[in-house]
Amino acid sequence: MERPLTVLLVDDHAMVRSSFAMVLSVEDDIEVVGEAADGLEAIDRARATRPDVVLMDVQMPRMDGIEATRHLVADDLGHVVIVTTFDRDDYLFDALQAGASGFLLKNAGPEQLLDAVRAAGRGHALLAPEVTRRVIGKMAGGADAGAGAGASAAERTEPKEMALLTAREREVLVLLGRGLSNGEIAATLVLGEATVKTHVSNVLAKLHLRDRVQAVIYAYEAGLILPTEG
Repeated sequence: MERPLTVLLVDDHAMVRSSFAMVLSVEDDIEVVGEAADGLEAIDRARATRPDVVLMDVQMPRMDGIEATRHLVADDLGHVVIVTTFDRDDYLFDALQAGASGFLLKNAGPEQLLDAVRAAGRGHALLAPEVTRRVIGKMAGGADAGAGAGASAAERTEPKEMALLTAREREVLVLLGRGLSNGEIAATLVLGEATVKTHVSNVLAKLHLRDRVQAVIYAYEAGLILPTEG
């Protein structure tokens, strides 16, 4: 039997940590190894416990979740899943830039919580479609403001490493950019999930992307998807 995925819970509200711990602790394949009430404590606890996954709140005293995520990712101290209400788009985008592997709604049900932890723990970072749209929209706004003329995604220069992708891998990257899961990509392209998983791994490796979150950003910046898609 494989060892359980280890999880660190970070939130300044004890009730939130307790509710998450209650759901996670009953699973045989998941073990809660620590809790923290702010970003500074999270870094200390992560160094001590080396968790596979860190469930990270954003607004906390002393050090917020965005800054804590930067430190954790830089020191390779676990895959960070941001726990958010999505009421601040700047938090969402800043967390991605800090290296977060995914997002979880604070009012998520038990199954969503378990799925998020397992996906992150296996390195399969996921973004929900509504999150993908927000990310792309935020990037589109920033790019338009910076470009002045408002260059569209379709007018962007395609990175030269895109030539390394096969036609099928390019299709997979587009669907990754729209936030689709492996199952959804398989259904769209009429492929087996194992085949899709191989294609996704090849795409990430060839483009030197850490995870699916970076693939979303890359697909937009490469001009493969438009801000209105997702």
